[in-house]
Amino acid sequence: MNRLFGRGKPKEPGPSLNDCISGVDARAANIEEKIAKLETELRKYREQMSKMRESPAKNSVKQRALRVLKQKKAYEQQAESLRNQSFNMEQANYAAQSLKDTQATVAAMKDGVKQMKTEYKKINIDQIEDIQDDMADMLEQADEVQEAMGRTYGMPEVDDDDLQAELDALGDEMALDDDTSYLDDVTKAPEAPSREPGADSIIPGKSTIETDEFGLPKVPTSLKTT
Repeated sequence: MNRLFGRGKPKEPGPSLNDCISGVDARAANIEEKIAKLETELRKYREQMSKMRESPAKNSVKQRALRVLKQKKAYEQQAESLRNQSFNMEQANYAAQSLKDTQATVAAMKDGVKQMKTEYKKINIDQIEDIQDDMADMLEQADEVQEAMGRTYGMPEVDDDDLQAELDALGDEMALDDDTSYLDDVTKAPEAPSREPGADSIIPGKSTIETDEFGLPKVPTSLKTT
C-alpha cells in the first residue's frame, strides 16, 4: 500500500502557546507604534488649527484631523483586543504549566514512596531493639568498671558531723582573714602638724623670741661665748 499510494507526510507540531503569545504581542506592539505616529500627526493638526481663523483651509485641516482620529480609535480597539487575547493565552499557559508541575510532583512523590518502601524492607526492627539493649548493657558495665577503678582503699573512717564542724571552722578562719577592720585605727591617726610647735603662742605685734626646731627659745650667742 505504501508503494502504491506513498507515505503521508508527518504532521508538523502546531504552534505552542508561547509562540502564539509572542506573535500576538508583536502585532500589538506594531499597532501601538502606529498609534503613536497618529498622535504626533494629530497634535500637529491641532496646533495648526489653533493658529488659524475660520476659513475653508481650517475646515480642510479639521477634516484631516478627524480622519486621523478615527484611525487612531480603530487602532486602539485592535490593540486592546490583541492585549486581551495575549492575556487569555497567558492564563491558559499558566494553568497548563501548573498541571505539568503537579504531574511531575506526583510522579516524584510516587518514586519517593517506592524507594522508602524498598529501604524499609532492609531494616529489621527487632535487630534495632537488640542493638539498643546491647548498648545499654555495655554502658552499664562501663559505669561499673569506672566505679570499681575509682574505689579508694585504706582511708580512715571519719564521722560526717566532724567533717561538717571542721568545714564550718575553716569558713570562720577565712572570714577573719578577710576582715580589715584593724586598719580603721590607722586611718583615724592624727595628721602631721603643718606649723612649728609654739607658733600659736606668739602674739602678733610684740617682740618675738626665736625658737629652735624643738620649739625651745634659742640661747643668745653672747651667752654661748662666756
